[in-house]
Amino acid sequence: MHAYWKWWFAAALAVAVSPAHAALNVFATVPEWAALTEELGGDKVKVYMATSALQDPHHVEAKPSLIARARNADLVVATGAELEIGWLPLVLQQAGNPKLRPGQPGYFEAANFVTLQDKPARLDRSEGDVHPLGDPHIQGDPRNIARVATALAMRLAELDPQNGETYRARYKAFDDKWRASIARWEREGAPLKGTPVLVQHKGFTYLIAWLGMKEIAALEPKPGVEPTIAYLSEVLATVQRQPAKMVLRAAYQSDRPSQWIAERAKINAVVLPFTVGGDAEAKDLTALFDDTIARLRKGAQ
Repeated sequence: MHAYWKWWFAAALAVAVSPAHAALNVFATVPEWAALTEELGGDKVKVYMATSALQDPHHVEAKPSLIARARNADLVVATGAELEIGWLPLVLQQAGNPKLRPGQPGYFEAANFVTLQDKPARLDRSEGDVHPLGDPHIQGDPRNIARVATALAMRLAELDPQNGETYRARYKAFDDKWRASIARWEREGAPLKGTPVLVQHKGFTYLIAWLGMKEIAALEPKPGVEPTIAYLSEVLATVQRQPAKMVLRAAYQSDRPSQWIAERAKINAVVLPFTVGGDAEAKDLTALFDDTIARLRKGAQ
């Protein structure tokens, strides 16, 4: 081989394997943070999503496939507030990846950057799937996503400083677009203010508070506990005294309880995507809220 071509081949190979050109491997626990990381990172990140929108994020199996992905990750992006307490610590322990240990730059919890609601007055596991730190379903309020985006963009730049300008530029573009979208969603959602609703599971706390709706009751007697007919009958009696406009459930949940109450109370049963990928329309973060607002407005009619 001619000396020039030897040099060219060696240089090309060096560029191909250079860390500056290697994507940052990100292990995202739930779809909303996978989508946000891709918005902020573009082709500088390679994101693995550990769960789907049609899985209950509380109950995930620590499969070998998850452990293998965590073993090779540079960053884990989790909700935190103990949403993933039943599976993520085991995955990280089995993966043995020192980058992803809590307290390291490679460990990121979104809940640390927002104000958590519904902290329980007392801790008692007999009360169901109680979250001692507060409600972890923070993605229901797009203003929370804006707060998380700020911190996540900084973390990406910290871990991959060579591409820091890219992350900062993508964050600026996302933030400008997101704030304009929030203003639009708040205009479109204004008619929902004060609307009384039932929820199948207490997973819409932040969404309801953001839009100014009013939660009358939950169909689950305790968080994560399937309701009996006797309990649903109690909720029905509550609705007859204090009418609701609709009953909300997440796409990953069974429709039986909400259909039971909707038929008897003569109210609309509304299925919300809950996160990115929860239905065909909610393909990304912006579409998630477009679809959610549209479904709520239709349900409130």
